[in-house]
Amino acid sequence: MLILNNKVSHADSMYAQLLLPYELRVNSRLRTALASGEELAIITQRGTVLHNNDLFSSDDGKVVQIISAEEPTYRITCNSAHDLLRCAFHLGNRHTVTQVGNGFLRIHRDSVLKEMLEGLGAAVVEESAQFEPELGAYSSGGHHHHGEHDHSHGDGHSHSHAHGPLAPIPARQRIHRATEKN
Repeated sequence: MLILNNKVSHADSMYAQLLLPYELRVNSRLRTALASGEELAIITQRGTVLHNNDLFSSDDGKVVQIISAEEPTYRITCNSAHDLLRCAFHLGNRHTVTQVGNGFLRIHRDSVLKEMLEGLGAAVVEESAQFEPELGAYSSGGHHHHGEHDHSHGDGHSHSHAHGPLAPIPARQRIHRATEKN
């Protein structure tokens, strides 16, 4: 069995490509097979999400490229950025895994959500597309952001912070509820 456990940034040659839907790309331990029938295992750090065109290598140097499968999705567009933002708010309020694109949102097909979005004035179109949703503010590990770098704290541990559109969440942040008194 081929075991992939090293993410690499580039490769001179590709051993194979592996087509995976989003549902399987969120597993940190995955056993599957290549199109050739060869069995393989992907072992990643917990919380890692595999993205389209990610490259993973085995200990013997074989590199496999991850390809995001096309899936049944809805593409959501609106007449204004304000209306699209309202749709994003309502999807987030329902903890819906959502891809954010330039002027559109994408979700897995769900007739109840479609009805809600259309009620908000959105145009909801069925499509078959690669699904690359946002990971969320509290996700960690695996996803690389442009500008990400490691910090060493001098106390024997280090970790990376993503300096993208979302600020890092402190590990011991107290969450204040509106009903609490200071």
